[in-house]
Amino acid sequence: MSTILSVPGLYGSELQHWQTWLERKLPNTQRVEQEDWDNPILPIWAQAVSQSIQQARGKVWLIAHSFGCLASIYAAQKTPEKIAGAMFVAPANPSRFSLHGFQAGELYVSARENVALHLPKQALSFPSVMVASSNDPWMPLETAEAWADTWESRFINIGAAGHINVASGFGAWPQGLNIFEEFQRSIDDLPQGAINTPQQRFNLVSQEF
Repeated sequence: MSTILSVPGLYGSELQHWQTWLERKLPNTQRVEQEDWDNPILPIWAQAVSQSIQQARGKVWLIAHSFGCLASIYAAQKTPEKIAGAMFVAPANPSRFSLHGFQAGELYVSARENVALHLPKQALSFPSVMVASSNDPWMPLETAEAWADTWESRFINIGAAGHINVASGFGAWPQGLNIFEEFQRSIDDLPQGAINTPQQRFNLVSQEF
């Protein structure tokens, strides 16, 4: 049995949010709760994700949004062997956050202080897919694609969808459910022993889309 962890971003995901909707649609799904949804401190948020990963039964699938993507990636570095796969939706730009959080009105934090320094600069050791928007105010499309290339995540641009949240009209989101289920099936359908390395695993998964 595997567990799906839903990891919201800044301010959490409200009742009308697609993440809340997905949690009702997918079995064995749990939300990762943060003590302070208004204060995105990467190590603190990542610790909550890490604890949920360690406590989960079986392998873990991550469905993360916005800053939750950054916290998930940071946390997953501790226990990559537990991660079956991850879907990152509209990740927030790490250049907008420092280890002290987010300051409204500041577009970017200096390169010496932003949390990009604490994120991996190589392929993730588990398969992943990134879903991005062409007009996301939290992450330029080209920046999202660059991070996807770095992490060797399958990249899907769904067009002008804002931050893929309630404000941009994303409550019930059948497309997102379909992307995740197809991604999940592509991993589960691989024969045991067919993969020797994370790179092979990613290449095989990519062929399924």
